[in-house]
Amino acid sequence: MNTRTFALIFGIVFLAVGALGFVPSMVHDSMGEGLKQHGMLLGMFPISPLHNAAHLIFGLWGLAASRSPGGAVGYFKGVAVIYALLTILGLIASTADLFGMIPLMGNDVYLHAALAVIAAYFGFVKKG
Repeated sequence: MNTRTFALIFGIVFLAVGALGFVPSMVHDSMGEGLKQHGMLLGMFPISPLHNAAHLIFGLWGLAASRSPGGAVGYFKGVAVIYALLTILGLIASTADLFGMIPLMGNDVYLHAALAVIAAYFGFVKKG
């Protein structure tokens, strides 16, 4: 699969995940007093409205980047670095939340690590 196509797929998936985070029936189990607006997407992934918005931004970026080979490679390099940093932040404190706005814990840490590895492959290793 070429990098542009995979950027398009990443963009669509990020948009879908971001949108699902705003659907009340998809968000379960509020995560405590200090995190009133946080919940669990599909009961598995901690989210917040800002987290959902970030997914929408990554989705739009992926769609735009898929329009050119250079854009797609740049997108994946950016995603790889950003998601690697989010993984590290999530590992530093297992109940981390980015300044009380974006939860970085639980299954999200593993998902961020997987996304960073996949993006690194398409951004730094794969040719074409």
